Amino acid sequence: MSLCINPVCTQPDHPGNDGSQFCRSCGSELVLLRRYRVMRLLSDKSGFGKVYEAFDRSTPKILKVLKGTYNHHPKAVELFKQEAVVLGQLPHPGIPAIEPQSYFEYFPKGNAEPLHCIVMEKIDGPNLREWMLQQGNNPIGEKQAVRWLRQLTEILQLVHQKNYFHRDIKPENVMLRSNGQLVLVDFGAAREMTYTYLAQMGNTGSGTRISSAGYTPPEQERGQAVPQSDFYALGYTLIYLLTGKQPTDHEIYDSMQNEAQWRQAAPHISSEFADLIDRLIAPRASDRPKTAAEILQSLAELEAQKEQAQAAAPTLLQHQATRSQTGQSQVHPERLPLKWLIGGAAVLLLAIGGMAIWQMNPINLLPTQGQSAKLLRSIDPQSGRIQCLIFTPDGQRLILGTDHQTIQVWSVDSGQLLLNLTGHTSTIKSLMVKSDGSVVVSGSDDQTIRLWNLGMGQSLGILRGHTSYLNAVAFSPDGQFLASASADQTVKLWNLQTQQEVRTFRGHTSYVNAVVFSPDGQFLASAGADQTIKIWNVNTGQEIRTLQGHTSYVNAIEFTPDGQQLVSASADQTLKVWNVKTGEVVRTLKGHRGFVEDLAISPDGQRLISGGSDQTLKIWDLATGQVLHTLTGFHAHIKRFAVSPDWQTVAVATETTVKIAELPAD
Repeated sequence: MSLCINPVCTQPDHPGNDGSQFCRSCGSELVLLRRYRVMRLLSDKSGFGKVYEAFDRSTPKILKVLKGTYNHHPKAVELFKQEAVVLGQLPHPGIPAIEPQSYFEYFPKGNAEPLHCIVMEKIDGPNLREWMLQQGNNPIGEKQAVRWLRQLTEILQLVHQKNYFHRDIKPENVMLRSNGQLVLVDFGAAREMTYTYLAQMGNTGSGTRISSAGYTPPEQERGQAVPQSDFYALGYTLIYLLTGKQPTDHEIYDSMQNEAQWRQAAPHISSEFADLIDRLIAPRASDRPKTAAEILQSLAELEAQKEQAQAAAPTLLQHQATRSQTGQSQVHPERLPLKWLIGGAAVLLLAIGGMAIWQMNPINLLPTQGQSAKLLRSIDPQSGRIQCLIFTPDGQRLILGTDHQTIQVWSVDSGQLLLNLTGHTSTIKSLMVKSDGSVVVSGSDDQTIRLWNLGMGQSLGILRGHTSYLNAVAFSPDGQFLASASADQTVKLWNLQTQQEVRTFRGHTSYVNAVVFSPDGQFLASAGADQTIKIWNVNTGQEIRTLQGHTSYVNAIEFTPDGQQLVSASADQTLKVWNVKTGEVVRTLKGHRGFVEDLAISPDGQRLISGGSDQTLKIWDLATGQVLHTLTGFHAHIKRFAVSPDWQTVAVATETTVKIAELPAD
């Protein structure tokens, strides 16, 4: 359906609008800016505007339109335009992407006044209010709460560094991407932190009032919002997630005392983490953390304390057993306050010596620790954000997929663009090159898979069948088949010679993010946002087993070269090594301080590389699970990386640039 957004159109959903340039009812133009065709109304209850789904060719977008009743309210128009200005200054995966000139005015036919419009990225997931309802409104655990608090704080750190604050944080304004990344949306209420504005807050209280019941701090209710107002709303958003109850619920809010009494509704939360949340929701802004960096430091200290406590627990258990044998009173570590466990850890470390104390120092747990990667060169495609990349088998070319619908082939040595492949009508999310280097396959948000001759750049065919975004593609070891994973919750197997679908694998209950063949080509593994990994028989399509253990989205998977193990990377900040035959976890690798997006296993099966939102690459000894190196210096969320065939270099995609770095020799 093609929808007319003329507010006075008598039949905006006229059946004759599909494929038409003008509305059959009122004659207004249907393709805005000759790019965006509006398909449906998503909400007319969002602030000052209406929210629509529109398409730029086949790429879904969000179109926000200021309600006509506000056209004569300069402040409303100013706030609406402000959202485009703010988003344009905040490039981050936790903030909706926006293009230049995303704000525009549209004149419906016969209207003297324009409609004010903003077009932006459509996030492929629910908001946290919707997500909680999908989960039966069950409270989240502390580990997930810490992970989400860190993500949102990192987003706010960028927002505040750009001299803005959000002013309307609540579950409805936080969305969840399929890879586990939280996204802060609705910057229509954002305010610039100018000295004039902050001075006014202390005198006239003339700030525009933006209020969401239960999430808005007292000073903002009086029109005097400050950056710390965002922390208050962030705290109550966490309380909702931890209790399943809104801040105004009488079970957690005492209206007589005007106090939050939420802890009894979240008995699974440690007192230390609860103390941090109570600091966030302090009634006085001066009693809250001063900066986002202060919150991040508090989270790092909490994690350091827990790791110290875990290190001390075995010693205390041994002490308990000894005292039990001698008839003395027993000590139960699980009943001890955290500070006692930390004290025990400190005594143990002092007994061992100064080196142990240095190794457990909290600062060494921060993601910035590591060795700076030796950067060899950079590639700047100058055309959109990089979504995927892969080396050709000879290591001489690097292929990039972008959100500007192009596939680019670059010379690694010279840094020159060799080929620019066009044909997709939306973002390219995945790439795979045939082992002989002759064919490259691409998967796109336009729901198609394209095959290309890598030598000449010619299109060799289009595979259609998925009903949503293509997230991953994989060649079978013999190159005869292709597997594809989609947001439509399915995996498909294709015969490359006939370019026909062989079968569809169904069983996932959410987006499928990754798919790989076993080295012998007999099995497929797929992983997704339902937190599971599934192993399939390629020949029969039968599900052999489901691997469960991650507590958030699984973003990447790889078989070891012998096919005996599978490694997975998750938004729960861990990697897991699985026994393929038994489905059991061999070990869990911990060390990242953000969700893990991508991984690679060396051809000899000895090393593993992982990268993610903490801006680091980690190199692991796969046999022991020990971190060999932590590479820093990329200064960006690492969504995708590719290792050269000789495992001498790694190419890291950092939004709009590829950084090629040397891998450590050992």
